[in-house]
Amino acid sequence: MDFSTLTVLCVGDVMLDRFLYGEMERISPEAPVPVLLLRDRREMPGGAGNVASNILSLGARAILIGLVGDDDAALTLRETLRQRVGVTDMLVTSRRRPTICKTRYIASHQQVVRADEESRLKLQPEEAELLCRAIDARLDEANVVILSDYGKGVCDAMVVHHLIGEARLRGIPIFVDPKTSHFRHYRGATCITPNARELATAAALPVSTDAEVEGAARKVMKEAEADVILATRSEKGMMLIPASGEAVAIPARAREVFDVSGAGDTVIATMALGVASGMPWPEAMRVANAAAGVVVAKLGTATADIHEVMRELAAEDAPVVSPHLLTRDAALRQVEAWKSQGLKVGFTNGCFDILHPGHVSLLAAARAECDRLIVALNDDDSIRRLKGPTRPVNTLASRATVMTAIRHVDALVSFAEDTPLETIRALLPDVLIKGADYAPEDVVGATDVIAAGGRLFLADLQDGHSTTATIGRIRTD
Repeated sequence: MDFSTLTVLCVGDVMLDRFLYGEMERISPEAPVPVLLLRDRREMPGGAGNVASNILSLGARAILIGLVGDDDAALTLRETLRQRVGVTDMLVTSRRRPTICKTRYIASHQQVVRADEESRLKLQPEEAELLCRAIDARLDEANVVILSDYGKGVCDAMVVHHLIGEARLRGIPIFVDPKTSHFRHYRGATCITPNARELATAAALPVSTDAEVEGAARKVMKEAEADVILATRSEKGMMLIPASGEAVAIPARAREVFDVSGAGDTVIATMALGVASGMPWPEAMRVANAAAGVVVAKLGTATADIHEVMRELAAEDAPVVSPHLLTRDAALRQVEAWKSQGLKVGFTNGCFDILHPGHVSLLAAARAECDRLIVALNDDDSIRRLKGPTRPVNTLASRATVMTAIRHVDALVSFAEDTPLETIRALLPDVLIKGADYAPEDVVGATDVIAAGGRLFLADLQDGHSTTATIGRIRTD
């Protein structure tokens, strides 16, 4: 599965997603509201910008067209795009409206409040004309088009009809994530990807069963003159309904869901790339379903990279997934790819011989400090030198297999040396994580990470859990 030769034209409502993190320590003396002491912030492209981020994560290139204001939020948004190698910024500046910005205040991993900045002004003719010019300037470079409608004004009739008409003339498929309840607004689209609620509203029909979903999809498909409807159904999975041929449904893979934010963006990005690469429609849906399974297991608006999707697909095909231990060079390429997307990379290491709640707690705390976590495992000889000739209990391959199943872990690498210092120096993560039983000056690699602009985080450990104690209890029994 290789999307590296593909370019996607993304058109739609672009926004800046801003996350402000802090701690609530007291109630304000001015009013009965909590005071949030801010300690960190993250900013990333949202809306159609998140679709573009998903395209990059999957290995393709994106051209992003949308509307921004003449303001600081636009400058920040453009800077986040500039840091994402592979995105072409074709945003149109308007002096009539601010850049759409969603600011989320978060304390103790919970969203406290969200503040939205946007204009309700209808798209103006001159703005529509500029958007259409941007489309004409770059459409010939695209293998596939995604129209991402968030109902914020960009996807008005003039822009939508122009985009679909021009793409059709060139034989370029058009995928639409709808917002309006009248799908004829997207007349001529190749594929429309409503969720169950959107489909029910557009068709004015129930969608509880497979038969009802298919009936509703065929009704709106006829109105929109679309080729395919892909209905996303949360825990029920997806259903693909082509204009000619039988509908195909697949279930969602059972897993713990943490956040559905951005899952629709991931689905449409993966589906469009799959079809553009030559996959049959049902196979593209299967890949999109796997990608959605990856992102809903993450907190916040997230993306799924190609390696995560392939691991998810492998997990569907076999009860036990063969672990994929990256070489140090491959791990470096992965870290560089994540950083190019503006993601913070965390690193921790250990033997992880017999996995216990203390390990899981450490990994969860580590993943909370970064966007992607890479774990370095001592190889078997390294553990024997460290722990003695009776260890490890489990081989490196076995330990990697277990670690692969831990949702907090995004990539694995092993090291043969007594310490992971060389691996840390090669990868230079943004955050180095160890347990709070270490003193900062004793953490291997901390000096190198901090000197490179990173930081050290010492995670609290759960008391009463250790591999040595577990082995001791087994021997006693």
